[in-house]
Amino acid sequence: PLERSSTFSNRTGADVRLKLEHLQRTGSFKIRGATNRIALLSEAEREAGVVAASAGNHAQGVALAATKIGADSTIVMPEYAPISKIDATRSYGANVELHGIDYDAAAERAHEIEYEENRTYVHAFDDPAVMAGQGTIGLEIAEQCPEVETVVVPIGGGGLIAGISTAITELTDARVIGVQAEGAASAAESVEKGEIVERDSVDTIADGIATRKIGEATFEVIRDRVDEIVTVSDPEIANALTSLLERSKTLVEGAGAVALAATLS
Repeated sequence: PLERSSTFSNRTGADVRLKLEHLQRTGSFKIRGATNRIALLSEAEREAGVVAASAGNHAQGVALAATKIGADSTIVMPEYAPISKIDATRSYGANVELHGIDYDAAAERAHEIEYEENRTYVHAFDDPAVMAGQGTIGLEIAEQCPEVETVVVPIGGGGLIAGISTAITELTDARVIGVQAEGAASAAESVEKGEIVERDSVDTIADGIATRKIGEATFEVIRDRVDEIVTVSDPEIANALTSLLERSKTLVEGAGAVALAATLS
């Protein structure tokens, strides 16, 4: 659902509406892109199975989507991944391997498994089918709120904002604002320099968007369709988390609060 928040509307002087993707099955929007990508597998690809890398949300989406069509799935997750997300991914039917300190290290291992076992790699963001799946959020926003003027979207690898910005800019005149955590802010610098910039490391409480760089395909869309990219600090993210819980009785993770953090700050 897309719900109006009186509290945040009054606090900002804007008509603030929250797209409550945490109510989605698996707890995030990631099920959209994973489902779309896996639905496009050939019969041979389904039989060979899929592999993915994720800090947790994409992992659950891929696991569930693969299980629903009877495909085997292996998910490589960083060693620091929350136990709750590891357990949830396994409960959806995936084989989970823990590797590396962050998403990028896990992705390297997942690609090794891709070649070793001839599996299809389901990228967390840098895949047109995944981006299109996430873009269904933009289709819904345009339908649920035709008068929308600004859409504020988190950026990790860029799949979510690539999909949403494509839908929003085609269907409305709204501007699209991207948000990254200060400790994982590669997108703004990449757009400014005209090429993808990779950080040496990431450091943020928003682990769901803690990627060292954005994707090749997502970079092209972001450069063409996103109006502005801003950053928020961990204290601002924590404040948004707390405000959502206290005022909207809504519990989200750090990555799910960065758009509100930017709106409030």
